[in-house]
Amino acid sequence: MINFQDKVSFIWSIAEVLRGPYKPEDYGKIILPLAVLRRFDCVLESTKEEVLAKAEQFAAINEDAREQILNRVSKQNFHNASKYDFNKLLTDSDNIADNLRDYINGFSKVARDIMDHFDFDRQIDKLEQNNLLYLTIKRFSEIDLHPETVSNIEMGYVFEELIRRFNENAEAGDHYTPREVIRLMTHLLFLHDDASILTKPGLTQTLYDCAAGTGGMGSVAQEYLLSQNPTAHLEFFGQEINPESYAICKADLLIKGEDARNIRLGNTLSKDQFPRDKFDYLISNPPYGVDWKSYEKSIKEEHEKQGFNGRFGPGTPRTSDGQLLFLMHLLSKMKPVTAENPQGSRLAIIMNGSPLFTGDAGSGESEIRKYLLENDLVEGIVALPNDLFYNTGIATYIWILTNNKAPLHKGKVRLVNAVDFSKKMKKSMGSKRNEITEEQINEIVRLYGDAQPNEYVKIFNNEDFGYAKITVERPLRLNFQVNEERLARVAMEKGFANLATSKKKGDAGHFEIEEGKKLQTQILYVLRTLESDTVYKNRDEFKKVLKDALKQAGITIGAPVLKAVLAALSEKDETADVCMKNKTDIEPDTDLRDTENVPLKENIHDYFAREVLPHVPDAWVDESKTKIGYEIPFTRHFYKYTALRNSTEIMDEIRALEAEIAEQLKKVIFRRTTPINHHRSCYKRFKSECENERFRCGMDW
Repeated sequence: MINFQDKVSFIWSIAEVLRGPYKPEDYGKIILPLAVLRRFDCVLESTKEEVLAKAEQFAAINEDAREQILNRVSKQNFHNASKYDFNKLLTDSDNIADNLRDYINGFSKVARDIMDHFDFDRQIDKLEQNNLLYLTIKRFSEIDLHPETVSNIEMGYVFEELIRRFNENAEAGDHYTPREVIRLMTHLLFLHDDASILTKPGLTQTLYDCAAGTGGMGSVAQEYLLSQNPTAHLEFFGQEINPESYAICKADLLIKGEDARNIRLGNTLSKDQFPRDKFDYLISNPPYGVDWKSYEKSIKEEHEKQGFNGRFGPGTPRTSDGQLLFLMHLLSKMKPVTAENPQGSRLAIIMNGSPLFTGDAGSGESEIRKYLLENDLVEGIVALPNDLFYNTGIATYIWILTNNKAPLHKGKVRLVNAVDFSKKMKKSMGSKRNEITEEQINEIVRLYGDAQPNEYVKIFNNEDFGYAKITVERPLRLNFQVNEERLARVAMEKGFANLATSKKKGDAGHFEIEEGKKLQTQILYVLRTLESDTVYKNRDEFKKVLKDALKQAGITIGAPVLKAVLAALSEKDETADVCMKNKTDIEPDTDLRDTENVPLKENIHDYFAREVLPHVPDAWVDESKTKIGYEIPFTRHFYKYTALRNSTEIMDEIRALEAEIAEQLKKVIFRRTTPINHHRSCYKRFKSECENERFRCGMDW
């Protein structure tokens, strides 16, 4: 990372040349593609003449065959057969726009595809019209971006710092992840209980990022694996939705000599570009809190039609946040544990706090957590310090998942509280005010790997995060009376009012309405004959009295009308008899309905007898409504109680503050009431100002 900031500052100075014709948020449309183009230019410089000679020699053969030949000459996975490069472009300033297009079109297919996704061609004319094209090309020609001068890791930093500056107001979670966070993730991702897994000679593994950005996670992971095993190869695959980030990531792979086809463009959730692929390692920092309603249909269809044969079998979260969708997508890419692949797959993903606890039992979020924990996929979760990311200061967590836990850790989850493992940066970068040092990374990894309970580490069984949400019912108790107040409520009941409505049209509808009004009048007449001071405390008893009265009057009413009348004439009464749905079942009072979350490890009936019945002896559990839920209350498990200060100490402090305020008020009042003679000299000195400008020296004269 030598002179990293110098390179960023130099390129940023080129961006500032664009001020005026371009808004700051549009600088990236010029700077990013030209930076990639300049890097290509530097890489191909040493073989340029040989490539041109071979291109002329094999001009007659088809493009695909010629590309393979020219790639071998360029010693890269791409080439440029145009006579131009950055230096030659500057020799013909009058035709620089046309020559630049010729240069770009001279690249092989894969490099042209990268430039096409920058959509740079439409910017060439605008730069030329504003006399900026020659200047920007000239400035870029002054910086050497060859990999021997600027490593791929360093170039990744350069690109990402530029993107950060171009997108100061980006949404939280968008764009990229600080490299020290990626280093921590990769350490945890490759932290096998069996260390020999990573040291096998000639080891070849695959890594996938479903929100690849500019490919920073892949680069850091490759660097880490090589540091552990110089003979290892980690092939990187990724999908990215942003065309510019996709182009940068693809260019990075191309320059490193890897297969650029491993990076694909598109929305990971709605269109998986790797539908049949599985990977050894998976890593990602998907966007936080991003709404997925615009492509909800395809995801819901996959969930409903494919179930667990698709990506979203456990359920779908609310449409306002798609983090758990990305997690399930990654799970679907894990290699199953087999004789050929005994290690299975490991996964590291950064998410905010929402996936830990959002959603009640039975919700999509809870069902997803239930699936993860009941299938023993969660190995551990690490809470990160705040203010680590460039565009958000919210709390974030690294989840580590595996489908092949070591026997010692089966059925368990480790939580590591690393919120204090950071140091303040000398200069903030956007919202990023803190960073994790290499020593702190090593300490966090050690704590995670040791998996021993202490101040920073808690070990739980999977079931510790589960609970049964039970519905506690209490009986409905009503009294009934026919009086003026309750009779007035009858007409307000929907079931009663509907008697005087009709869905029929014309005379038939009018007749039905009139008949309904007549029946309403008859019912009210009968009810008035029952008006008295008598209060019935048994619903069945009152219902019999009511039905008998209606029968004697020759009136027949349906169940909805009877229900409406009973509702209007009733009131809640704890001293009344219990209302029964039938001969055996008690009718519950929905207003008294409550829920309790019972830990999965505890017997529901024992909990109910201990925690509920002593307070409401007539309550019962409606077992048909019981739901199993899961949540991970991370913060609660690491909460440290702070004792409140003594009340006497607080009162003494309040009195001291009151005395101080009173003293300050006295000084203010004294100044406002100072005798006017005290200001005679001031008045004489500024007499003219007082008369002409109505100058006041702080006093009412």
